[in-house]
Amino acid sequence: REQPVLEPVLPAPAEEQNGTDSAKAPKVNCEERNTTGIERFTLQILNVSQDLMEFLNPNSSDCTLVLFYTPWCRFSASLAPHFNSLPRAFPTLRFLALDASQHSSLSTRFGTVAVPNILLFQGAKPMARFNHTDRTLETLKDFIFNQTGIEARSDVAVTEEDWEGPLPSVLTKGIDWLLLFSVLFLAAFVMYATVRTDSIRWLIPGQEHEHQE
Repeated sequence: REQPVLEPVLPAPAEEQNGTDSAKAPKVNCEERNTTGIERFTLQILNVSQDLMEFLNPNSSDCTLVLFYTPWCRFSASLAPHFNSLPRAFPTLRFLALDASQHSSLSTRFGTVAVPNILLFQGAKPMARFNHTDRTLETLKDFIFNQTGIEARSDVAVTEEDWEGPLPSVLTKGIDWLLLFSVLFLAAFVMYATVRTDSIRWLIPGQEHEHQE
C-alpha cells in the first residue's frame, strides 16, 4: 500500500464531522454493472418464496443495496418513495427489498432487529449499514457515495411515481404476531404466578388461620 502523505489538517466544519466526509477514500470497491440495453431502472421486491442469496453472487464484486422493511411500519412507508428513486440515481448498482416478516431467517442472519434496515452488500457479504435517522434521497445518496465513491446522477428527484411503488408508501393493515404472542405470554405468566402464589399461601402454616380470621 502507498504510504499516505502527511499534511496539516484543519478542523472540519460541523456538518462534516459526522463520519461521512466525502474526502475519504471509498470503503467498498464496487464493480459497476453494464447498463447497456437497460431502459428502466427500478428496484426488485423479493416475494416470500425467493431467497436473497439467489440474487447475490459471492464470486462477484458488484454491489447491492438491500432494504429490510415491513408493510405496516410507518418508517418503512415514509422511506419508500426515496428508496424507489435510488435505482435511477445509481443505475450501475442493484437495489433489492424484502419483507422482513416473511424472511425471518434472513433478518436474524443479518441482525435486523428493527425496520427499516438498509445494508450494502459486495457480492454476498454485507459491508455497511445505513444508520441515519433521517432517511431521505439525499442522505441515501451520501451514504452510497461515502461507501463506494460512486456519484449519484444530479437530475434524479423523488417523483409522484415513486410514491406509488414499487415499494409501498401507504401502510397496510396487518397483525403484529410477535407483539400478540408477547402479550398473550405475559398474560398467561401473570395468571400462572397468581394461582401459584395462592396455592403456596395455603401450604404455609399459619396462613390459613390468618385468612379465616
